[in-house]
Amino acid sequence: MGAQYGKDLLIKVDLTGDGQFQTIAGLRATRVSFNAESVDVTSLESQGGWRELLSGAGVRSAAISGSGVFKDEDTDERARQIFFDGETPDFQVIIPDFGTVEGPFQVTAIEYAGSHNGEATYELALASAGALTFTAL
Repeated sequence: MGAQYGKDLLIKVDLTGDGQFQTIAGLRATRVSFNAESVDVTSLESQGGWRELLSGAGVRSAAISGSGVFKDEDTDERARQIFFDGETPDFQVIIPDFGTVEGPFQVTAIEYAGSHNGEATYELALASAGALTFTAL
């Protein structure tokens, strides 16, 4: 995979629950991380004293964060609604030349900021809230 534009990493939200996803407008920077806890099953009988991990036993999670300026009233309103209602709607993350991750996420933080002579900005953080699917490109 060659170099990619950062602007091609997209975070989309299902605005109405009907499976139609819309890009959260105004994002300038995005980040996606995937994590898996390990379960250590090392014992005195472990070969050569090396640590052993139990395959597939740990909790998996994903986190998404982004920052930018809200440019569209619908996605701004939806992000706030998701946070204040504690909803876990489906989101899509489009990773260029890699694939699409889709599933429920909870908005865990929204931060707004602004300076006297600049635009208002926001930061958004999401945590996976269920099973995610991956579709390769």
